[in-house]
Amino acid sequence: MASVSKLKSRIRSVSSTKQITGAMELVSASKMRRAVKQTMDSEPFHDHASLILMNLANQEAHDKYGFFEHRQLKTRLILVISSDTGLAGAYNSNVAKKLIAELERDRERGVQTLVLTLGRKVSSFVSRLEHVEVIGTYNNSDINSTIHREAIYTTIFEKYRQKEIDAADIIYTKFNSAVNQEVRTWHLLPAGHIPGVEIPISIQNAKFEPSRGQVLDAVVEWLLNVQVAQAISDSAAAEFSQRMLAMKNATDNAEELVEDLTLAMNKARQSAITNELIDINAGAMAVS
Repeated sequence: MASVSKLKSRIRSVSSTKQITGAMELVSASKMRRAVKQTMDSEPFHDHASLILMNLANQEAHDKYGFFEHRQLKTRLILVISSDTGLAGAYNSNVAKKLIAELERDRERGVQTLVLTLGRKVSSFVSRLEHVEVIGTYNNSDINSTIHREAIYTTIFEKYRQKEIDAADIIYTKFNSAVNQEVRTWHLLPAGHIPGVEIPISIQNAKFEPSRGQVLDAVVEWLLNVQVAQAISDSAAAEFSQRMLAMKNATDNAEELVEDLTLAMNKARQSAITNELIDINAGAMAVS
């Protein structure tokens, strides 16, 4: 059994760690609330934007940039969204697994894959992979800047306009609830293709003024921007949610460990007292 002094030292160390994880849990909870509000507020707008794009695709709309144009798939761009930091449970590892699955799928189909990363963790992961062409890396701290956000949009859309890619997808983590998130692959380009979703009659009967062509040129790219922004927002909410849960689990585990160490320390102290009493009693009997 460890000595009382060593157990006291371990209790102090674990208690200090518990205070840190507890503080990180509170910070993550606060950030999660803001991120969840943002993603929940923007989700209805994103859903309507997606339905409008679907309606345009079903009507065989032709915008001047060809965002609805289907091509033979030879090159695909994937935007992968992760966090900048760790301590978020399985958040980043699940994104990495999804990316590996998509890369393997493209390899089997003979499709070239270009990767655009958002988040230091996935950037570091992709840099260690062989035969993966990374065309851009961004941090989540950059995304608050309009310049960096626009750079991501421009990279994707320009490559599609110039026919350097034939499709564009987003790997992100969808926030469903504080305890339920899932990694998804969202099909961005060609636009307007969401399997299993029905278009409401109100959107099907929509009228275009002054003309369909002018509306397409004005709003299609903007609606696609909405889809990218929603994926980024969802990922942020999922990241803070998983980090909060991870820190809560760490705090609870630290609390249990402190209790176990305290019990062990009390047993060690009691054993030491008992041994001292035995020695005193033995000494007294020897004198008498």
